[in-house]
Amino acid sequence: MNFKFFALITFMCASLSVFSQENGNTIEDQFVDVVDKSNNYQEFKVIKKSKINVLRKNILDSVAALENTITTAYAEIDTQKTEISTLKATLATTQDNLSVSKEKEDGIELIGILTQKSTYNTVMWSIVLVLLAILAFLFYKFKNSHAVTKDAKLRLDETESEFDAHRRKTLENEQQLRRKLQDEINKNRNVS
Repeated sequence: MNFKFFALITFMCASLSVFSQENGNTIEDQFVDVVDKSNNYQEFKVIKKSKINVLRKNILDSVAALENTITTAYAEIDTQKTEISTLKATLATTQDNLSVSKEKEDGIELIGILTQKSTYNTVMWSIVLVLLAILAFLFYKFKNSHAVTKDAKLRLDETESEFDAHRRKTLENEQQLRRKLQDEINKNRNVS
């Protein structure tokens, strides 16, 4: 703030010397000219009204020009302050958007929750590994039950063939016994 004030004062002093010139003379030169070229009367200086009026007019013009310059400078400062505050607000919004974008870039939305990519990868690979373990377990159980089923079918087939053989044997024995019985019955009928 002090630097701005110092720069403004320096600017006004430089402008005073530039704006106050008339016919190539500065206000200080005009004062010197009016005082040196005026007549002396005892201890007093007699200055012409026309020269005082010209000097007065030049000073008022310089002061008006400086006031105009100051007003313009203040207006420009106000414009720059407004622009700076707008730029700061835009910068804050841009930084907020950037941080949101970085969060979205570094994360993945999973079930409506924004999670980091590393967490997402860990969860997904854990699920894949668990599913593979379950698949391997089910495959083992299937192979095991398939082997048990195959063995049971083989035993069933063997048992059925043994049963059929036993039944045939039993049937043959029964038939032989019936024949023998019939033969005995026939013998006993003939004998009686």
